[in-house]
Amino acid sequence: MGDDSGTSAVVEALHCTTADGLSLEAEVSVPDGPVGTVVLAHPHPEHGGSMRSLVTSELFRSLPAAGIATLRFNFRGVEGSEGAFGGGVAERHDVVAAIDRLCELSDVRPLVLAGWSFGADVSASVVDDRLAGWFLIAPPLRMLPAHEFVAGFEPRPKVLAVPENDMFRPPDSAREATADWVNTTIEVVAGADHFLVGRTAKVTESLIDFVGALR
Repeated sequence: MGDDSGTSAVVEALHCTTADGLSLEAEVSVPDGPVGTVVLAHPHPEHGGSMRSLVTSELFRSLPAAGIATLRFNFRGVEGSEGAFGGGVAERHDVVAAIDRLCELSDVRPLVLAGWSFGADVSASVVDDRLAGWFLIAPPLRMLPAHEFVAGFEPRPKVLAVPENDMFRPPDSAREATADWVNTTIEVVAGADHFLVGRTAKVTESLIDFVGALR
């Protein structure tokens, strides 16, 4: 996964603590007068994914400029986070810890959980009453058994931003895999593959619009 750790917003380094006692490396950017909040979950740890991967970094840079308080974190075992890879199951604790931490810092709503690739699949397996919706970017929808994607059966809205040329789960396959999900929209990212190089602006725009629609 590509990296882009630059951001023009003020960034605070911090840690999140999981229910099973791990300390996770994180960063947050809270603009003045935020209009929403987003937690970002990164791609697969065993394939080089981290909170500094391309799409996660682009969102972390762009969302605060649009007035959205944003927290990104490293899953357990990645860079400065304690623990070891948990197969996508233990990582649910990491997502909830990130939600907890962002809610400590800002009570602004709506709160959206946004994940890319592995992070999207883990996000789809997390249901939390504080969430207004889920934004799943290039979800493979195979990191966990289908019945564990419990967010799909929540009445709260989901958007799947699916690259037109995704090599793991293209749009038609994503539609089939989520046919029984409720309140779910699939947005095709034209001209993009799974890694979204050169197409991150479209994903950013879609997420900003999604947060705005939930206000």
